[in-house]
This record gives sequence, structure tokens and C-alpha cells, in this order.
Amino acid sequence: MDASPAPSSSRRVIRRRALPLTAGVCTLALACGCAGPDSAPSGAPARQAVPARATDDLEERYQDVIKDVLPSVVQIAAGDGLGSGVVYDDKGHIVTNAHVVGSEKTFDVSVPTGEKVLKASLVSSYPEQDLAVVKLDDLPDGLKAARFDDTDEVEVGQIVLAMGSPLGLSSSVTQGIVSAVGRTVSESSSGGGTGATLADMVQTSAAINPGNSGGALVNLDSEVIGIPTLAATEGDSAAPGIGFAIPVSMVRTVADQIIESGKITDSGRAALGITGRTVVDDSYQPAGVAIVSVEKGGAAADAGLRAGDVITRIGGTPVTTITSLSEALANDEPGDEVKVTYTRGDAEKSAEVTLGEM
Repeated sequence: MDASPAPSSSRRVIRRRALPLTAGVCTLALACGCAGPDSAPSGAPARQAVPARATDDLEERYQDVIKDVLPSVVQIAAGDGLGSGVVYDDKGHIVTNAHVVGSEKTFDVSVPTGEKVLKASLVSSYPEQDLAVVKLDDLPDGLKAARFDDTDEVEVGQIVLAMGSPLGLSSSVTQGIVSAVGRTVSESSSGGGTGATLADMVQTSAAINPGNSGGALVNLDSEVIGIPTLAATEGDSAAPGIGFAIPVSMVRTVADQIIESGKITDSGRAALGITGRTVVDDSYQPAGVAIVSVEKGGAAADAGLRAGDVITRIGGTPVTTITSLSEALANDEPGDEVKVTYTRGDAEKSAEVTLGEM
């Protein structure tokens, strides 16, 4: 589970948590020729000082966003771990990461609006997308639902604030920018991770620390645009400036279905309808995914694939491991047709497969 267990937890490959990055405002001065600091060359316009008001306006905007959103960001204690969550509606539903709740069913929730620890219960968890919804047993006075953005138009360079409980420090706020969109990343399945492959992730420059998972990534309009979930690592150390958040469109899709039905009824995620395992070649290098079983009436079965076949490519993307197979399918949708290349015995074959739903 991501969380900030006691004081620290190290992760491998992709870390679960959420973001901080502190950044100051820097003013640059450009010198022209040999002119002094308060002079300009003959005939050239005098240099303009950067108005102090511009910095003040940005600071005020940050402060307004914090006042709007921070009361909606909670700390979740699940067993021995700590994570974050965001109040989703006025009925006490809170959205967070599946790896934050882990296998727990009941939780202690601390809200910024009061010192009393509240009790909450699991509504449902969806590890395949690393999202979950819990519900407060009793609603406290002053509980405020966050505003979730209703658009996918997240732009690279957009300023964002991250709110959560990094390292158990509740109500922490940090800032960064959106540094990329549309990323596909895979979680580790060790150390409490779900092992999920997540598509269309928002990449941010903010650093990620344990306990921030499940918190809020917010734009300057006080709208939640994502749920911080992963941080990249390099070796055994965090890779600074590379964090990932689940986009708000997926958060809303999953949360709305869980709240309405208690489960996911339409995942929107493509699947082959198989179980499989990674196989290695003569050099003990990953070389494909062997089909262990096919779902009767599923996509692979309908296309003629069977147990024992080894999948080596989806479309033009090589497949060497279970993770790479998941990543190759992550951006497809149910009903899409893909070419699956596989080996059966010593023969290489291919099939056109109409994808089913996970």
C-alpha cells in the first residue's frame, strides 16, 4: 500500500504516492552592451521592471485555490499505513487509490475541518484502475466536496497544486506543472501495489512522497484534474520530477459506477479474455506471453487462439511480458480490432482479434 507507514517506505520501479514540488518565483535581468543598471543605450527604450504585483497576483491565486480545495482533502489510515483521499460528494463518499485501502474494510479518516477522527467503510475497490471509494459513517459539520473538472483538456505547462498527506504530514500543499499527458505506466505488484497498467496518465513535474497517494492534483480554477498515484524511480531512488496522476475522466467514471452500483459495471478497458504467463527464451530473457487459458466466448477464443499459444506482438508492438501485453492493450477500447501475432509450436501465426472488455 502506498502510504506512509511508519516513517519511511522504499519502492521499486514505479512508486505509489503523490506529489510535491516546491518552486519559487525567479526574476531574470538581461544586460545590454555596457549600459549601467539604470541606463539604456542612446535611442533604446528604458528597460521595464517586472511589476511586483504580478507575483502578488499569483500568490493570491494559489492561496484562493488552497482555501477552496484543502478542506476537501483528507488523510486515510488503513491498517498500519497512511494515504490521502478527496471528498467526492455531500453524502460522505471519498475517492482514493485502491493501493491506499489495500485489503482493509474500515478506516480512520482525518479531515482538515476538525480534530476528531472519523470512521469510514469501504464501498468498493477497483485495483485494475487503482481507484477505490470509501464512505464516512457519519457526516461532520462543514464537510465540503471538491469540484472535479468535467473535461479532459489538460495542457502541458499548466500549473497544478498537489494536496495530501505526504509522510503523514496532513494538509500539505505543493506545486508543479503538467509535464506530459497520455502516459501509460505500470505499477509494481510488490509492496502493496496493485500491479495495474494505467493509461492516459497525467505526468507532472512535482516530486512524489509516501502518503500523498489518493490526494488531489488541482488546477488554478480550484478543480481536481487528477488523483496522484505513482512516482518514477531510478534504481532504488526516486526519480525527481516525474510523477503520475489518474486523469479526472477515469476517476469520475469509476467513482460514479461504484457509488451507483457498488461495483464497476462498464470498465471501458479492452481485454483479450485470457490468463497468461511470461515465458523466457534459451538465454532466459522474456520472450512472450504463453496463454494458460482462454475465456469461453471471449475475444481470443473467438479468434481461434488457445492454451499453449505464445503471444509475441500486438499490432506493431512487441510483447515480451505480461506487463508489456497490458501496456500494448491499455490505449485500446472494447470492440477495437487488433492483429495478434503468436507462435504455436514452431510456427508463427497471426489473428485479427475483436477486443472484449475487462
